Amino acid sequence: MKNSKYLLLRRTTQVGLMFLYFAANAYGWKILTGTFGASYVFDTIPLADPYTTLQVLATGFVLGTDVLLGAAIITMFYFVVGGRAFCAWVCPINMVTDLANWLRRKLNLDKKEVNYRFLKRSARYWILVLGLLVSALVGVAAFEVVSPITIMQRGLVFGFGMGFAVVLAIFLFDLFGVKNGWCGHLCPLGAAYSIIGSKSLVRVKHNHEACTACMDCKTVCPENQVLHMIDKESISVTDGECTNCGRCVDVCNDDALGFGIRSFMDVSRTESETLG
Repeated sequence: MKNSKYLLLRRTTQVGLMFLYFAANAYGWKILTGTFGASYVFDTIPLADPYTTLQVLATGFVLGTDVLLGAAIITMFYFVVGGRAFCAWVCPINMVTDLANWLRRKLNLDKKEVNYRFLKRSARYWILVLGLLVSALVGVAAFEVVSPITIMQRGLVFGFGMGFAVVLAIFLFDLFGVKNGWCGHLCPLGAAYSIIGSKSLVRVKHNHEACTACMDCKTVCPENQVLHMIDKESISVTDGECTNCGRCVDVCNDDALGFGIRSFMDVSRTESETLG
């Protein structure tokens, strides 16, 4: 249980949220209604996805005050807890990609991985911008039309149709194609939340003195480039790409990793040399 604490918390959160959306449709519950794009808590408190809101604004559509307030609430929340916490703790596609990456490790597919040099992690930022440009050109929130996140949510709430093929494609892409391909390289929502949470307060902290350099944390981390300080120095993970998923904390038997409040004095040696 110790090595699965955050995994269980994440799955409980993800399944719990999806059940509340389902219950709103099936039983008329008003605890959480709507979609990830725009929701209401107790039919009163608005919540809205910031990237979806930007796409709609790009179309020229005038949004109501409640939607703008909802986007502000979500932005401030993830600004504090870490933007990409949405990816690990809320997004239902995360359960699909986690399964694919778990199978990759079990089948030793990482060792056989083709080097997809053409697919950089920066691609999701270009897709983010492209989504806004296309939205402005066609007058529709472009990414929302094809978003696997929206497709899976609707499938879980209303039943899957052809949308299941999209979810399956992402699973196969992550399993046999690029490791962490969708979430780590293509999803513009992850890019948006990475920007929002780049200066967030809640961070994973590394204790170099306790670390035995087993590198288990880097093995399970979906964005292992953020753990550049492992076996080097005691600082927080400050990279906005970190999903605050807690995988690294779960597998660390040295208790060298744990959540805490970010210290803005944390600057790695590499960054210090760059700032010179």
